[in-house]
Amino acid sequence: MTAQNIAARAFGYVDPNFPNPGGENDTSIIIYGYTPSIAIAAFAAAWFFLHLITHTAQTFKYRSWWWLTFSTGLVFEIIGYIARSLSAKKDPYHLIYFVLNYFFIVTAPVFLAAGAYTILSALIARLGNKYSFLRPTFILAFFITSDTISTIIQVAGASLVGVKESRHQDPTTANNILLAGLAYQVFAMSIFVLLMVTFELRARHAIKEHGLQVFCLSFSISTLMIYMRTIFRLIETAEGLGGKLSTHEVYFACLEFAPIALVALLFCIWHPGRCLGAKVRSTNEKHRT
Repeated sequence: MTAQNIAARAFGYVDPNFPNPGGENDTSIIIYGYTPSIAIAAFAAAWFFLHLITHTAQTFKYRSWWWLTFSTGLVFEIIGYIARSLSAKKDPYHLIYFVLNYFFIVTAPVFLAAGAYTILSALIARLGNKYSFLRPTFILAFFITSDTISTIIQVAGASLVGVKESRHQDPTTANNILLAGLAYQVFAMSIFVLLMVTFELRARHAIKEHGLQVFCLSFSISTLMIYMRTIFRLIETAEGLGGKLSTHEVYFACLEFAPIALVALLFCIWHPGRCLGAKVRSTNEKHRT
């Protein structure tokens, strides 16, 4: 399929106010299905950069190295939104900008979710195994393994989407691989959400005694935001690149950017390193909210 023929796709969109530069890496349509908003993209890049600095600084301050996975996720968000900003301001037809935006923003929350898994393990270790159906070591092993599997599948799928698009070929198979990775992530996170809710209900008195009510509320909201965002991405990917969710930026802003931006803010205010301490399995940390 040539760059000219790609315009025949049903979801083909051409911005009448943004002439196609016709460069080597430009497709004949805007694959997003719209011209991305520079305001959203630039604000998101700045927002996540600010939180990368504050999160990483607090991680070093409290020596909570286990929280660096969250900073890794923020780096992915920044790269993705910088690419999106280039699409919005410089050239929305540019394939490489789209691929970088798609790859990094889709895979970033995998690292953010890994931080959430570690928080639950740390809470169980501090408050008592009796409140959890599973031991913290098993939770870490199972969900980190699930994250690794999900990441590999999503990276493979997102990369193949980019390869297929660069060659102007049908990306359906690649999209299905990405869909499988997201489906597995939703499955794993569904189990995690159930474990989190049951643990917090059973340990509610211990949480109060340790002064961790506000932190646990922040943790719960953040986990649900990541979960909601993952479900959104699953449905969007199932629809395909030309679906309603992927071709209307309001859904992206409200169901991709906003939830993750809130997660970054909540964990910045109630940083896990400050509230739980330096070590995941430590039982003698001073708890503060």
